[in-house]
Amino acid sequence: MPSSCAGWAARLSARASWSAYGASSLSLPVSVHRDYGLPGFAKGKDVLVVCSSHSGNTEETLDSFETAVKNDCTVVVISTGGELSKRAGERKLPVWQFSHKGQARSAAGFTFGLTLALFARLGLIPDPSNDVAEAVAAMKKSQEHLRADVPAANNPAKRYAGQLMGRWVTVMASGMLAPVARRWKTQINTIAKSAANFEFLPEADHNTLAGLANPYALLNSQTMTLFLRAPSDHPRNRLRSDLTRTTLMLEGLNTDFVDARGESALAQMWTLILFGDYMAYYLAMGYAIDPASVEALERFKEEMARNK
Repeated sequence: MPSSCAGWAARLSARASWSAYGASSLSLPVSVHRDYGLPGFAKGKDVLVVCSSHSGNTEETLDSFETAVKNDCTVVVISTGGELSKRAGERKLPVWQFSHKGQARSAAGFTFGLTLALFARLGLIPDPSNDVAEAVAAMKKSQEHLRADVPAANNPAKRYAGQLMGRWVTVMASGMLAPVARRWKTQINTIAKSAANFEFLPEADHNTLAGLANPYALLNSQTMTLFLRAPSDHPRNRLRSDLTRTTLMLEGLNTDFVDARGESALAQMWTLILFGDYMAYYLAMGYAIDPASVEALERFKEEMARNK
């Protein structure tokens, strides 16, 4: 069994969410890598590199895969196929291939679940079966209030989407929920075609709070900061979240908070992921745009391909 775990090349926050969830039980270092190549420490059989790409054609993931092979790392591939699975098969490396016809952003459960299963099978984390079952149950219960047929008066995702209309959104969270904040940001971008960013606590309290003065007119009328919270938050981070929100409100900025549901940390993480996905969809409806369209991303990929 590998004695160390290097990061796996990925674009989706699912892998980062898994890393945050497993951090408290892992006795080995895990790093999420979202770039070409690999960190300098990723060398030798004792380093496990999990290369995860939905399409199997993500060029930075392919580059990381080749680096891992060159560095004689232990490699596992998670993908629907593509060039990544082909290259792994040619080298007789393990491939966990799953079937999913939708876009990568809708496959977070596959990539998260398969990575979770991999580390559980390696004995690197305790059996997560009970937490997974509880998380699924909590998500199903939450979904009862989020479906499209539920009117806005009883649908919090629709109400929050209404608050985001016409505003630049910032999502703040801490600890295990930090990658969920990243997920919300990316879903608002790709589904609603709307500007957004994310901030992590406590880091934001060392810099972001100093930037609330300018441009005053924009900050006070065209922004919204959402704070993600869960019972599993560190008590000091919960205090930071409350005080940070108070500071923003005293400066006249729009803020709100969203509380996770569920008993386990996994359920709290995934009920918020589900909520954010629905909210981004309703925001797209508010802007009267196609949530499935990714024309800007496709054009960029084509331009990158032409410049190899």
